[in-house]
Amino acid sequence: MTFTYPLEIVQLLVAPSHAYFGRSADGPADVPTLHPESVEVVEGKGIRGDRFFGVRAHTEAAVSFLAIEAWEAATTAANGGPWQGEVSVARRNVVTRGLELDPLRGEDFAIDTGDGPVLFRGGRPAHPCAWMDRMVVDGTRKALIGRGGLRAGVLGSGVLRVGPGVVLSPVPLDAARSADSVRRAQPLGH
Repeated sequence: MTFTYPLEIVQLLVAPSHAYFGRSADGPADVPTLHPESVEVVEGKGIRGDRFFGVRAHTEAAVSFLAIEAWEAATTAANGGPWQGEVSVARRNVVTRGLELDPLRGEDFAIDTGDGPVLFRGGRPAHPCAWMDRMVVDGTRKALIGRGGLRAGVLGSGVLRVGPGVVLSPVPLDAARSADSVRRAQPLGH
């Protein structure tokens, strides 16, 4: 990896089942959602205990990332001012600060929060769903388009922790662009 940048993991989320399915008018399912201080990330499977762990259809997108800067920009735009709710309603596994996600699509990258690097392959964007209008405020889904995060596969096992760390990237990143809306829909190719 050519570039090393600081980052912070703001929140980790592990949910053994889906909270958002069916019609949003019915409300979210009452499912356990954990916000651990650390998670075990397993090569080819995802985050141990999460709803996508080992699900064959999701192995290339088993872990979802969201930049807190993008979340704050989108929810502020939709709400007409700062939104006071929790980022956990986005249902993303790893919420970061200081990490531009879009250039990592189609790239192998690593995150190290003190226990050694965990290797990922950036995949498709994590598109927002209609539930965001119900869980935050009308207009949130639209404001999150291009800012919903990144899905990634796991290429190397390890542990991620809430707190400071580094990202090891083969491409240049700019933390100042973490909140930017990006309009490309597919992973970037090599």
